[in-house]
Amino acid sequence: MSTATMSISLPKELKEYVRKRTAQELFGTPSDFIRSLIRDDRKHQGMAKIEKLLETQETMDNQQWQSLRGELLEEIHKAM
Repeated sequence: MSTATMSISLPKELKEYVRKRTAQELFGTPSDFIRSLIRDDRKHQGMAKIEKLLETQETMDNQQWQSLRGELLEEIHKAM
């Protein structure tokens, strides 16, 4: 996976929080911690999509459901 650099500004309190959480969770660097948060958010967003699909499943025919299921699975694999 290629990487790119992103600089962010944080209030001192948040910077200290990131530093402490990095040490507590045994992340190698603050960047590792931030990447983990982003991955967790992506998973959360994926779960929200799944829940929405399950709510509408009753109004879909099988072909529509299979198509949406395939798209969702592809998104999940990309996120991991």
